[in-house]
Amino acid sequence: MMRALATLMGLTLFAPAAMAANDQVTDFTLDNGMDVVVIEDHRAPVAVHMVWYRAGAADEPPGDSGVAHYLEHLMFKGTDTLDPGEFSATVARHGGNDNAFTSQDYTGYYQRIAADRLDMMMRMEADRMMNLRLAGTDIVTERNVIIEERNQRVENDPGALFREQKRAAQYLNHPYGIPIIGWRAEIETLGREQVLDFYRTFYAPNNAILVVAGDVTPDEVRTMAEKHYGALPANTDLSPRSRPQEPPQRAERRLVMRDARVGTPYVSRSYLAPERDSGAQQKAAALTLLAKILGGGQTSVLAEKLQFDASVAIHTAAYYSGRSLDETTFNMVVVPAEGVSLQQAEEALDTALAEFMREGVDARELERIKLQARAGQIYERDDVQRLARRYGGALTQGLTVEDVQAWPGIIQSVTADDIMAAARDVLDKRRAVTGWLDKEEVTQ
Repeated sequence: MMRALATLMGLTLFAPAAMAANDQVTDFTLDNGMDVVVIEDHRAPVAVHMVWYRAGAADEPPGDSGVAHYLEHLMFKGTDTLDPGEFSATVARHGGNDNAFTSQDYTGYYQRIAADRLDMMMRMEADRMMNLRLAGTDIVTERNVIIEERNQRVENDPGALFREQKRAAQYLNHPYGIPIIGWRAEIETLGREQVLDFYRTFYAPNNAILVVAGDVTPDEVRTMAEKHYGALPANTDLSPRSRPQEPPQRAERRLVMRDARVGTPYVSRSYLAPERDSGAQQKAAALTLLAKILGGGQTSVLAEKLQFDASVAIHTAAYYSGRSLDETTFNMVVVPAEGVSLQQAEEALDTALAEFMREGVDARELERIKLQARAGQIYERDDVQRLARRYGGALTQGLTVEDVQAWPGIIQSVTADDIMAAARDVLDKRRAVTGWLDKEEVTQ
């Protein structure tokens, strides 16, 4: 107990001073519309080079689910000057590592490498932004790889299948209800033309964000970026980003999924919730703290009421991420204790939420959570790759550098009243999906 107190006191002493200065961030835009963010950190001779495209699974044409993720795989298949696999082999040969990722709102490619190899990374990444070459065998082979990936990560995992079904029920009209990896029946129909159409539409400098973090200076990055990316033509036909939006949700939705492979049944609930918006992040900050208060650890509301007081659950959690271009979700999970039914677990969840709405936020718990958030933000600055991801993800989802830098202060400014107002607004079952994942009895 004394050690924990001393730790908290230490954080209290150093945190304000450490948070006083913003990250060393410079941002600018090339003449062809490519945004550039430079994050300086000269403690090690290493750089992280990332290119983010404002195109993800939610930007796919209807019927082509999975094409954004499919293209991510195919981007490693070669260009006019690079053979298939040569990109990653070159990075590895120079002591670095690389990878890529697809979300609903963006697709990103990165390399972590010695800072003096940055010019090479920009040259290769700019090459595949414009000059991807796809052989027919690559299309078929990689499609089979993705189908197998779906088999392993989704079809063979009842929890993943359950989350997929539940998310589809959450969104009535928005493409966030479609899985990033795609529906299997549509993956099987994807071909070269769908991939190239997506590539030609979205993979252009005026739809991309370059983030470079590490042992670099803004002038160095600008010179290299203008040399390699600045020469690329913008896509002048690129339309403003537009998606189908959610209509008002007026009816609670419920689903039950049973599977013989389920080891631990649980109750899951998600509510449609607002995202972080540029210049208006206060409600998202309140929801971020609400998730911590309700289900952020052993001292949270759900843990105390369901795990320790009533002993009806062995695990509880709540989570929210406002980093989303469009409306996101606020989520809760309850894993019942032995002998407790899913119905009883759900009733206990509802009772705990009703009590919280009557009792409000504990002031000391709120201060403790804010202190943890402040410490986490400080520690995050020791990882340039995490910093690069924070800025890159934010900019692809409608935020600005200024929004990212304002976020820690906004979190600290949230009051108990702000949190309760957000809870009253979001925790509305008419905008919720409650799901049970249960065991299916195997009959002999």
